[in-house]
Amino acid sequence: MSNPQALVRRLGTFDAVMIGLGSMIGAGVFAAFTPAAQAAGSGLLVGLVVAAVVAYCNATSSAQLAAAYPTSGGTYVYGRERLGPWSGFLAGWGFVIGKTASAAAMAMTFAAYAARAGWERPVAITAVIVLAAVNYHGVTRTAGLTRILVVLVMAALAIAVTACWGGSVPDPGRILGEGLLAHGWYGILQSSGLLFFAFAGYARIATMGEEVRDPKRTIPRAIGIALGLTIIIYAIIAVTLLATIGPDAVASNSTPLAAGVETGTMSWAGPVVRAGAAIAALGALLALIAGLGRTSLAMAREHDLPHWLSAIHPRYKVPHRAETTLAVVICTIISVADLRGAIGFSSFGVLIYYLVANIAAFTQPDTDRRYPKALQVLGASACVALIAALPPISVVFGILMFAAGIILRLVRLRRRS
Repeated sequence: MSNPQALVRRLGTFDAVMIGLGSMIGAGVFAAFTPAAQAAGSGLLVGLVVAAVVAYCNATSSAQLAAAYPTSGGTYVYGRERLGPWSGFLAGWGFVIGKTASAAAMAMTFAAYAARAGWERPVAITAVIVLAAVNYHGVTRTAGLTRILVVLVMAALAIAVTACWGGSVPDPGRILGEGLLAHGWYGILQSSGLLFFAFAGYARIATMGEEVRDPKRTIPRAIGIALGLTIIIYAIIAVTLLATIGPDAVASNSTPLAAGVETGTMSWAGPVVRAGAAIAALGALLALIAGLGRTSLAMAREHDLPHWLSAIHPRYKVPHRAETTLAVVICTIISVADLRGAIGFSSFGVLIYYLVANIAAFTQPDTDRRYPKALQVLGASACVALIAALPPISVVFGILMFAAGIILRLVRLRRRS
């Protein structure tokens, strides 16, 4: 059987780093700190460190696997190759349900910064419908557009940090609040699981195996650089928010960066920050819808999702059935869930995805090994711990969704046999 036409290798390290930054330093930085503060207060700083360590372990596993399997599909492919079809399915299913919830969270983040009070859900649903229509007609975000979005978001974050420290009187004492451990280790682990939502974009680099030059060298380097820069930026934002408005205000405000800016003398920067958050959310939402459509298409072709979803539009050459179905599901999530619930559910699915990645990397032979097995053991164990510490409702819905996926696949396999 001949292989399908390969994608063109056009992207270098700089492009891959920018795509990774665009995936991580997006709407997550504007959305994830509120639920993290609700879970751990000032302890979110410890949670951020834990999330960064878990992200590093997962990133090294993804980089090691991507170097050995330089093709599109990410852990869905790695799981199938290293562990078998069922592991690949679990990773792909976790990606689809997790990133579908991420898309809902991005739409809600956009609405939180752009809509009037009371209009958040209708505005979020409208954004999904509009961007799904854009994707339906074959328009997706390119590496060039990613550079523009990253620059705009970074500029908005720089203005926000400057306005917070220069426009008010930050109190370093607020950083500790009631104490880093006031909410206990469960709260810290829960904040880590929620903050992991904001780090998870580095997987986007690993899924570009067919589109980067010299992938064995480029992908590991780009993942390390992008993740390192993201950790530094998130640490700056976290310290700024805690010193400016304190952990209680971060926990009670759905737009904490805008709140930090607007409480000082440089309140004129508030609209700039809100615009930056809206741009970041729309960019992330556009990319998520496109990426989800492609992953669903790949799974449908392998009959891991209903084969009906594998249809390609004869004119626009996009997986129109998959993207339309996903848009309906995203809008349904927005209508019934809140931002914290969407982020928690997203983290559940994505942590399962990386659990499979760590196990798959652990099984690689020495010839493909770039990192010690201890990192994969730590990464897999940490994924399990963070899953257990997520909000109970997110865990329950996550388990139910995985059970539904497993049952559907069993039914399809039985029918095919």
